Amino acid sequence: MSRIRKVRQVLKSKPTIEGAGVHLKRAFGYYEAPRFDPFLLLDYFGSDNPDDYLAGFPWHPHRGIETVTYVLHGSVEHGDSLGNSGIISSGDIQWMTAGSGIIHQEMPKETKGRMRGLQLWVNLPASHKMMHPRYQEISADRVPEIDLEGGGMVKLIAGDYNGFSGPVREIVCDPEYLDISVPSGASFQHPVKTGHTVFAFVLGGEGIFGEGQPAGIGEGNVLLFEDGEEILAKASDTGCRFLLVSGKPIGEPVAWRGPIVMNTDEELITAFEEYHQGTFIKNR
Repeated sequence: MSRIRKVRQVLKSKPTIEGAGVHLKRAFGYYEAPRFDPFLLLDYFGSDNPDDYLAGFPWHPHRGIETVTYVLHGSVEHGDSLGNSGIISSGDIQWMTAGSGIIHQEMPKETKGRMRGLQLWVNLPASHKMMHPRYQEISADRVPEIDLEGGGMVKLIAGDYNGFSGPVREIVCDPEYLDISVPSGASFQHPVKTGHTVFAFVLGGEGIFGEGQPAGIGEGNVLLFEDGEEILAKASDTGCRFLLVSGKPIGEPVAWRGPIVMNTDEELITAFEEYHQGTFIKNR
């Protein structure tokens, strides 16, 4: 019999302001990151007021990490120092590997209704900190949608589920990234790799996760799981939609300041010196 993972910790997202004045909720970040290795940060944005998001994220650098932007509703225009540009819209995902360095901007567009999305930061090991930057930009129609028995659905962005593979591939941390909708009273069970860090983020409704949890966990909460072989979730009467994310821990020192994450303070100093001197971009 497989071992169901227990919930190690539940964290409630906290309001914060980032970029040029974007109102967000941070599920976890700098202080929690050691427990979420290789994941560094998860931000959730959701508002029907354009004043909360239109200021966007003007030009800024990244090095040593990957940023994963998932748009649930609305559109985000992006551009970078390598000449890439475009718009990601509802259901699209962009997995950007900053590697040795990218300067980019992300500017949400005014949306009818509620603008919703998430951004996850994933650390890179020392061996890949200075890899060539790259994008995997996945449109919604490329994401497999797998129906669950008894209703519900899995949108498979990265990893494997029930014989299907997600379109995001060849990522260093060997991730799984699933968007799961479970109807009222139904359960979802999924095997995960032992030793990998696994968390869930509730997007809507409520769910009971693991075994022995006394009450449902609602929207805006992130659950970090203990080690084990499977994840079990049961939807409350309202149903439950949640992200399930896993990845292989790196286990290396983290030196982190703003949008740059390296292994040592000396590497951080070098990165910021190069940024100010105009030598930050290594691959053009």
